[in-house]
Amino acid sequence: MRERMLDSVRLTPMVSIDLVIEDGRGRVLVGMRVNEPAKGCWFVPGGRVLKDERLDDAFARVLLREVGWRGRRQDAEFLGTFEHFYDANFAGEPEVTTHYVVLSYRLVVPDPPPVTPDDQHEHLEWMPVPELLAHPAVHENTKVYFRRVT
Repeated sequence: MRERMLDSVRLTPMVSIDLVIEDGRGRVLVGMRVNEPAKGCWFVPGGRVLKDERLDDAFARVLLREVGWRGRRQDAEFLGTFEHFYDANFAGEPEVTTHYVVLSYRLVVPDPPPVTPDDQHEHLEWMPVPELLAHPAVHENTKVYFRRVT
């Protein structure tokens, strides 16, 4: 299975969903990534769309897996389609880059419930947007969402 996934990463762009989650105090939920790509960077929650998975189902699955919440795509604002390019890949294979076509959604949760991080993040944190934009460890592919939104 791992080899097939690596072949997919090597040969095709991956489709994913990123979740720009804001609370009622001007803060955004970011996680410290523990795996590639973007290992060691703060990044908004997100995940790839699976083969034969409807976008509504992918949104709900990613939200539940990444932060432990239940939610619907129709309750979020579509921010747009983005492309993310990485020199690294999930398997650490040399000379295999990763290309994502990202569907980004903004979810405003004025009084958010507790979050439950998944195994891809060391921990999750609510970060004010100005701090996020200035922080050197926040990945540029996350910062771009807030330059567009703010």
